[in-house]
Amino acid sequence: MTISTGNSYLDSLANSAASNAASKPKSKQTIDQAGFLKLLTTQMTTQDPTAPTDNSQMVQQMATMSQVQGIAEMGQSLKDMASTLTASRFGTASNWVGHAALVSSDVAAPASNGAYAGEITLNGDATDVSLSLVDAKGNVVHTQDLGQKNAGAVDWTWDGKDQNGNAVSGPLQMLVNAPATSGKGQVDKTLSAWTEIASVQSPVSGATKLVTSLGSFAPTDIQAVS
Repeated sequence: MTISTGNSYLDSLANSAASNAASKPKSKQTIDQAGFLKLLTTQMTTQDPTAPTDNSQMVQQMATMSQVQGIAEMGQSLKDMASTLTASRFGTASNWVGHAALVSSDVAAPASNGAYAGEITLNGDATDVSLSLVDAKGNVVHTQDLGQKNAGAVDWTWDGKDQNGNAVSGPLQMLVNAPATSGKGQVDKTLSAWTEIASVQSPVSGATKLVTSLGSFAPTDIQAVS
């Protein structure tokens, strides 16, 4: 594009600058609030006196820049906050290593002492609650009569030894029988199991996970810690 101002010297400078600008790749640089105010001041001092910049346009430009700057600062604040919270969660989760955690699961795993434990949450009253633990081959290795229970949490524990005193190993499926006191079928229930926290995983990108014998869980999935 050729620029003509009526002055040959100014025209040569302007066209030379335009030619240099066209030959250079477009810059991806951004401007901060201080740079914007400097640019705005330069615009005001070099504007054509016969056609000054509209005051409303300047106010709109300043308001837009303030909004952009505010959004950028808020974004950085949120990033800093997220980083702090992540570090805090990791520190808290690390303190749980070696402790037992209650997690939602229909499978129970033995603790370091060989014992099993869990929780049954009943959504209604039950006449006679019973628990059966089944191994991977489908064999019932333990049954436990918990009796009549009202709606709510029902805890259970087992030392992990069969009738002959032999230790049972491996994860066991939990099967619960809970007839409703109303005589209308089974009470709705949810199952949870206690499992020991072996370690904590905290990748550079990703969520913190607690590693247990029942799998990996987010700290928010832990119902209780002992």
